[in-house]
Amino acid sequence: EQYLKLSPSMSGQHLFTAGPDGDIEAFDATNGEPLWSEELDDVYVTGGPGTGENTLLIGTGEGKVIALNAETGKQLWQSQLSSEILSPPLRREGMVVARTNDGKVFGIDANTGKRIWVYDRTVPALTLRGTSAPAIDSGLVVAGFDAGRLAALELRTGKLVWEAAVATSRGRSELERMVDIDSDPLIFDGVIYVASFQGQLAAVQLDSGRILWNREISSHAGFTVDENHVYVTDDESHVRAFDRFSGSTLWSNEKLHVRGATGPARVGDYIVVGDMEGFLHWMDRATGDFVARVQLSAKRILVQPFVVGKVLYAYSSDGELAAYTYR
Repeated sequence: EQYLKLSPSMSGQHLFTAGPDGDIEAFDATNGEPLWSEELDDVYVTGGPGTGENTLLIGTGEGKVIALNAETGKQLWQSQLSSEILSPPLRREGMVVARTNDGKVFGIDANTGKRIWVYDRTVPALTLRGTSAPAIDSGLVVAGFDAGRLAALELRTGKLVWEAAVATSRGRSELERMVDIDSDPLIFDGVIYVASFQGQLAAVQLDSGRILWNREISSHAGFTVDENHVYVTDDESHVRAFDRFSGSTLWSNEKLHVRGATGPARVGDYIVVGDMEGFLHWMDRATGDFVARVQLSAKRILVQPFVVGKVLYAYSSDGELAAYTYR
């Protein structure tokens, strides 16, 4: 009911889920067998779980980041931030990075929970509910913001390295001017791919912030990238494929119109999305044609499926968790 995208995450052979009531569970990713469970008292989980360096990270509606040992579920520390956390915190190189709903990105000492730095941007008067999770690569934190801006920060210090406008506000009303970046930026081979609502899909050079190409598209559901292509679900629930190097359109599947399709995942020769009726749709990644369909749950699939190796993991809003392989 709160449109929380509490997506499972994976570390090693452990698969983790978090419920809004504070129930945290770990499973064996190969067979789904429970490993441990932990109940966090008096918290409302709104972001996560995130992982990194044997640590499981949870964000709460009260603005707390809670760190757990990924092997045992034992709580390590809590850190109080400025507002609600709607995306997974991440741990890399001894730092935890968390994005709050009031336009801030925090750098936290991963061993103690002490706040090291904060980067702050003004939030527009009207935004979508949700925030993108920062991406971390080559000592940089890449974060998308509600005004269509993309920023690269030093992981250790929070110092701004560069900032780029990947979408421009247009229109008379605040609604028409919304260009939020709610899809997580993805980094592939030194290039950042980012999509915005009522804005653009863009490829941005990681080291300089130079925009390599952009295409008009409105998306907040998410996208994925492989060696040659970018696959995006737009705000009309159309799944589209673009050339990764030029941005040229390869195909578009409009048969899931207004079915609330999730962002796509690529597994082998297929692209997979979930929808508001609990179905997973499998498409040929070369043409976009449907090849299979399976119902995971009677409830909506809100979160983007994800792939590890040859296995696709999917999670419905009523807590149904499943793993699929392909032939």
